[in-house]
Amino acid sequence: MESTPVTPSRRSKRFQPLVTPVKTDAFVDKTVIWTDAPCYIRPTVYEDYQVLQEDEGWQPGPGMQTAFRKSFKRTKNTAPASRRGLSARRSAVETETFEVGDTVLVKTQSTKHSSVGVIASMWEFQGKEDRQDDNPQMMVRVHWFQHPSELPRIRAKREHFENEVYFTLASQAILPPSCILSHCTISDVPQTAPTARKRSNWISATAENIKLFYCRLAIESRSNIYYEFHWAAHKQQALGSSNEDLANGTCWHVAVETTPSRRRTKKRTKLQDIVEESGDDPVRDRDYENDELPSEPDDHLIPSVVDDASDNETTLSGPIDDITKTPSRKRKRALSTPKSTPSKKRAPKLAAPTPHSKAALRKRSRKAPAVRVPPPNLTQEHYNQLQKLPPDPWLRAMHVLHVAARPDILPCREEEYSRVLRTVEELLEEGSGGCVYISGVPGTGKTATVHAIVRELKRMAENNETNPFTYVEINGLRIPEPSAAYNLLWETVSGHDVASDGHLKASAKEALKQLTKHFSAGARAGPAGHACVVLMDELDQLVTAKQDVVYNFFNWPTIAGSKLVVIAVANTMDLPERVMTGRVRSRLGMIRTNFQPYTTQQLEKIVHARLKEAKEGLEEPPDVINADGVKFAAMKVSSISGDARRVLDICRRAVELVYPKRRAARTEDVKEVIKVLQNSPTAAYLRDCSLHERIMLASLLRCIKREGVEEIKWGEIENQHIVYVEALTSEGDPSRKPTPEELGLIMDSLVASRAMIVEDGVNAVRKPPRDRRVILNLEQTEVERVLSEVGGRSWATALGVGA
Repeated sequence: MESTPVTPSRRSKRFQPLVTPVKTDAFVDKTVIWTDAPCYIRPTVYEDYQVLQEDEGWQPGPGMQTAFRKSFKRTKNTAPASRRGLSARRSAVETETFEVGDTVLVKTQSTKHSSVGVIASMWEFQGKEDRQDDNPQMMVRVHWFQHPSELPRIRAKREHFENEVYFTLASQAILPPSCILSHCTISDVPQTAPTARKRSNWISATAENIKLFYCRLAIESRSNIYYEFHWAAHKQQALGSSNEDLANGTCWHVAVETTPSRRRTKKRTKLQDIVEESGDDPVRDRDYENDELPSEPDDHLIPSVVDDASDNETTLSGPIDDITKTPSRKRKRALSTPKSTPSKKRAPKLAAPTPHSKAALRKRSRKAPAVRVPPPNLTQEHYNQLQKLPPDPWLRAMHVLHVAARPDILPCREEEYSRVLRTVEELLEEGSGGCVYISGVPGTGKTATVHAIVRELKRMAENNETNPFTYVEINGLRIPEPSAAYNLLWETVSGHDVASDGHLKASAKEALKQLTKHFSAGARAGPAGHACVVLMDELDQLVTAKQDVVYNFFNWPTIAGSKLVVIAVANTMDLPERVMTGRVRSRLGMIRTNFQPYTTQQLEKIVHARLKEAKEGLEEPPDVINADGVKFAAMKVSSISGDARRVLDICRRAVELVYPKRRAARTEDVKEVIKVLQNSPTAAYLRDCSLHERIMLASLLRCIKREGVEEIKWGEIENQHIVYVEALTSEGDPSRKPTPEELGLIMDSLVASRAMIVEDGVNAVRKPPRDRRVILNLEQTEVERVLSEVGGRSWATALGVGA
């Protein structure tokens, strides 16, 4: 059967198993032969060869046609290599036939298990003159099922049966027959009891070659909405479709109920107005309304397909005149007459959402407020410690005023919180990628705000109020080198379970290769082909000479279908303009948010909010610091930097100063604390240090934050010192890199001043010099503060003194 050309369509292929990109010759398989004649032939359209064009730039020849089949047979030799005899090889040949409608296991990019799908259609390309090609290119379209382990990790969890799979609404992929491994069986009856949500169930099942799966629900993976579904009935209906629908694969799509359309409501209002103006009697008006809008059991779930069909039929029904004229009232009444209603084709039964999914859809339809307050976070460890402290107002105040405390409230950043949260939420709802660049001087609440945003997004996804996603945080100060960010992202995207299996043993180069392949797949987005939110904190530390790491992370979200949302946090607003090329700046220019330094009023509000937390649970607690003292500290800090941590530290030290006297700290106490901080021995010593001595101390601090330990190898400090020479020197400073001998002299000077301590002893002497360990002998926060004040913004950025 031949057909006229069909307009090419390009469906979205998101949220599907990631099929490894294949070359053109992979579709030529000599072990596979067709077992039937073509059932449907039409001119080749783009959708037929899309996978070849994307991977290899393949183009069809003139007059090429697509011939659809219904089955193929594959042969394979199962004889072991040791049995070389011809008779043995012939006796070990096995054949397996695959037909349209067969459920199969498919080889995907995942190394742990195979994916499950149903063969929707299969075809080959035929030239206009030579229709009998000895080596035809054979294509197979697969409609996917999904297992719970292939869904996003941050989502509304539900109990499932072992080996249960969900039928996707419209997720399909085109692949060669070699990707099909074997048959499997999909049942409507569960074989086991519901099991806990363990990722190992799927893996162990496939390892034992269990090929029986259970399906009772369909799923829209992007929104995590489930629909009532009967696999056997759907398969029978799809196989009964016409050859054209089978060829296109659309008969396997699941039609679902949708929310009512606003367009229809408005149309009904207009029709009612017309009838009222006509002056008809009330009885005829009631009949018109009843006929036009019949009552339905579920008023909030109206099939949109049926709505469109009824609207079209209503418009076209009635007498047709040769001369076009305005519809009269008589024709309007004829619309509602049952006798004039033409017979229409019965629409397929629409799949209804499950009760939980209906509730989720109602939640998502509610409009969020313009400004949203950050939700409380009552799981912080320091609040558990606060409950264990004695009911002493001074001790509790010193605890909450510590710079390491992370309270459950985030005052003075409600507007920035709402803006970034709304942006990321919209990207998740759209299923698209994007970049959010957050900048601001240290101590302005950037990281704390982003963490509150991620907490809220997780809560919403787990309650099915937004689309599910996967989350990973990459801190530039906690990875050994910028390229290690590739490994962290690939572990998350590939669905690797670090908690149970440990980190992937792959190089950064291999991880980059896999990530590029994954985000460039487009039409073959994988089991982990869902939305992924990446927080890149301390972006300043990921900038390299080639800028390849930053460029890749901000290039991937711009690829269609990547669904990668990158939130970058940096201490400087002009970082893209200062250290990045034009191509990287173009990636960061999408969405920007700048955190301004805190004002005096905002700093006062932050301090008072923490003091209020310390008083909770106490009966009539006294004030530990006067309001005037807090105001003076806020004015002093806001005039210099606006760093919230700085004013918290001053107030904490003031409370600590008056703690033995059991009175409230006054303005005089705050002034004394500020004077001591400015003239402390550590501050005086660091101000007298040479440039390279301060650079070495900064290098040691950088290594401590990156490694997470206090003892650092001397070789790592040397390497970091060389890097910082270029980053921390200004125009008037010498830019020559010191030699290893000169670095040794600098270290000896710091060791003699007891600012650093070097590993000593018999065992240490036997080690190579670069393996000897060094520790900081000064208060880390004090060194960071003084170096940031002395060196300026570039030093604060290098030290990661951000919030």
